[in-house]
Amino acid sequence: MLQNLAIKPKQLFLIDSFGAMLTAFLVGLILPRFESFFGAPRFTCHVLALIAVGFAAYSMICYFFVHAQWRAFMRVIAFANLTYCLLTLLLLIYGYQLLTVWGVLYFGGELCIVATLAYLELRMARRESR
Repeated sequence: MLQNLAIKPKQLFLIDSFGAMLTAFLVGLILPRFESFFGAPRFTCHVLALIAVGFAAYSMICYFFVHAQWRAFMRVIAFANLTYCLLTLLLLIYGYQLLTVWGVLYFGGELCIVATLAYLELRMARRESR
């Protein structure tokens, strides 16, 4: 997969943006609607969704407008994604008693996906700069 992305590394910005939009939709609209099923408090979901909207906007802007120095912008979103993972993990630990099994599975899955994306972004930025 990384070989395909090496041809057009900026596609990672687009992937990141669509992923963040999906996260914002799920965490901002779906999870709060089914609070008793997932156990995630509405306020927490809305905060995470707001962060995801910001990441989606950043990545989309980078995809369309950043041509030179894209590596630096990719590192920014990679570290932002890792920070989001850390925040989500802390919220999972802090609110573990409130979450249902489905909530833990959802956020655990999201953590894995976002961390993998951040790893690919960091690897791409480093690989292309050589």
